[in-house]
Amino acid sequence: MKLTRRHALALLPGALLVTTVARHAYAAETVTALSDDMILRDAYVYLLGRAIVVRQEQTDLKEDGVDYNIIKYNPVGQPIGWVNPNLDVANIEAWIAVDERTPALLEIPRIEGRYYTAQICDEWGEVITNINERNYPLHPSGKYAFVAPDSNVRIPDDVVRIELRSPKAKMLARVEIHNDIDGAAVLQKQFKLSSLGKPVIAPPVAIPGFDNKSLIGMEIFDHADVLLASAPDVSPVAAQLQSKVRDIAKLAANPAHRAAMEKALHDKIIPEFQIFSVAGAGVTRNNWIGTTVIGNYGEDFAIRTAANYIGIWANARHEVIYFVTTRDADGNQLLGYSDYLVEFPPGDSPDNVVNAYWSLSLVDVPGFLAVANPLNRYTFNSVAPPRSEADGSLRIFLAAKARGDIPEANLLPSPEGKPFSLTFRTYVPKDVVKRGEWFPPAIRKIR
Repeated sequence: MKLTRRHALALLPGALLVTTVARHAYAAETVTALSDDMILRDAYVYLLGRAIVVRQEQTDLKEDGVDYNIIKYNPVGQPIGWVNPNLDVANIEAWIAVDERTPALLEIPRIEGRYYTAQICDEWGEVITNINERNYPLHPSGKYAFVAPDSNVRIPDDVVRIELRSPKAKMLARVEIHNDIDGAAVLQKQFKLSSLGKPVIAPPVAIPGFDNKSLIGMEIFDHADVLLASAPDVSPVAAQLQSKVRDIAKLAANPAHRAAMEKALHDKIIPEFQIFSVAGAGVTRNNWIGTTVIGNYGEDFAIRTAANYIGIWANARHEVIYFVTTRDADGNQLLGYSDYLVEFPPGDSPDNVVNAYWSLSLVDVPGFLAVANPLNRYTFNSVAPPRSEADGSLRIFLAAKARGDIPEANLLPSPEGKPFSLTFRTYVPKDVVKRGEWFPPAIRKIR
């Protein structure tokens, strides 16, 4: 985390305080006082990023038929149990597990005329690679072997070798629906994953359950050693942050110190992190947050944890840049009590800023899950957009239901009476997006 910027954090509905969280440059610091909330904050936010990935591993493996090195083919176009799901694609997911003698084998079919990728993430939520025709032009399809770090296992000549960072990784493969659900579903089922043997697989780290509304507290530090030992972290600031985590874990053995830190977490640190995740983890324009640091985070560990929190398995910026908002043009929380308009003027279609496709999706807050609605509509995108206006403009209405001047063809349903969040995805974005020169238009409240 580059602690050199300052973020003004606007509080969630009903709160009155605006808090500024400073990012500071790390020095050779030690825990000198329980009142130093900054050290506790950094240790907690850092470790939470790993805990969220472990939580997802636990959740995934509880499902019937889900196991390591077995693909799960998610229903095409239907909500799934991820936060901020991408429903413009046929989703394929799997936990990959290997050991030094036992690789796993992925097979990808030949795909033409639609976006696809097999995104591979490490156990901290960092992207290892994306397998597609852009990154592997000589091997856009075929067989790929995942091997353990520093493994010398032999791989057949016709198989592409991909070294993981630890014995486990998560695969998120996506095939664009492209207005052809049946075709996407056929291609989805042609992805295959298998183990070339019987690897020794450690079970998920045992940590207490928690959800996004009620995040884990000081008990996370009771599991610090096993969480840190379970997977290496590529972050260049991992060493000093892990030292802070261990220092806090030692202090927590004292009941008085633990109680003071628990209070700091629940009164300040956790609420500020939750706000930062939706209001401060990027560059803001038109009250949208653009996440130009995504997928590969360098020192920005807080942004990594925020990404895991609001949309686990965020992809790398050359594949997709995300824009997220919970605010209208006036800076007020988006609420299902009101109706809103997202309008792209004539000549300013989002089609102009992507090489693959764009999409706009809506989820509830704080769960960040798709909102059930009678239209079974969770997204608009470049292939299935709303109806265009006569002048070429594009209008998307956000409301609990169609009425009056809100046509159903242009409605993205919101949760009635509840807060919500929007995510605008630009897949294979053009340079204007990568440079931070393009943002979605501000959301205008119309009722």
